[in-house]
Amino acid sequence: MKHFAIAFVATCFAAEAGLSEEIAPEDVIITDDFTVVERLTETPGKPFRGLEVFIDRKRGNCVACHTNFDVEAMQFLGEIGPSLDWIGDRMKPEEIRAILVDPKRVFGEQTIMPAFYTTEHGARTLEEFKGKPILTAQEIEDVVAYLSELRH
Repeated sequence: MKHFAIAFVATCFAAEAGLSEEIAPEDVIITDDFTVVERLTETPGKPFRGLEVFIDRKRGNCVACHTNFDVEAMQFLGEIGPSLDWIGDRMKPEEIRAILVDPKRVFGEQTIMPAFYTTEHGARTLEEFKGKPILTAQEIEDVVAYLSELRH
C-alpha cells in the first residue's frame, strides 16, 4: 500500500508539473475538417496559465495581433487579427487547437499567424526557433483552455 501511495503522489506531481505524456509536433494530426481532436498532453489545460501565455510577449504574444475583453486594458494591442471576444462560443477546442498548432494548414500559406506547435516554420523564423516549436504542448493546451472559456 505504501508503494502505491508513493507512486500515486509522484504521478500527480508529474501531471501538475506538466511532465505528462505529450504528442510530438510531427505526430499531431490535423483532420480534413481542420481540427486536432486529441489533446497534446495528458494534463488538461489551465485557463489562467493560458492567459499568461496569451499576453506574454516572449511566448505566445497573441496580443500582438489579437484582443479580447480580458486584455483590452493593456497597451499596444494588435489589430491585425480578429477580436477573440466570445471565441469559446464560436469555435470548439479542437478547432482552436488546430489553429494554434499550424494556422497555415488551416487558413493557408498566406496567413501571417505563426505556427506555434510545429518544427516547420517560414522563411523569417528566428534562428532560436528553427527546428522546434514556439510553444510547448502544455502551453498550447493552456491557451486552448483559456480561449475556450471566453464565452457569453
